[in-house]
Amino acid sequence: MATRKAFALRIDEKTLSAMHRWANDDLRSLNAQIEFVLREALRKSGRLPKTAGRQDD
Repeated sequence: MATRKAFALRIDEKTLSAMHRWANDDLRSLNAQIEFVLREALRKSGRLPKTAGRQDD
C-alpha cells in the first residue's frame, strides 16, 4: 500500500460543497473523492507515473 501523507487544503466553500455532494453521489468519503479527482486529472494529463496503479475507491 502506498504511503499516505496528511495535507492541509484551503478550498472555497462552494467548491467544497460541490465536492461533498459529488462524493455522496459516488458513495465515497470527501477525502477519497478529492484523491480520485486528483488522480484522474493527473492520469488524463499524462503526469501520473506509469507504475502508479489504480487503488480501490
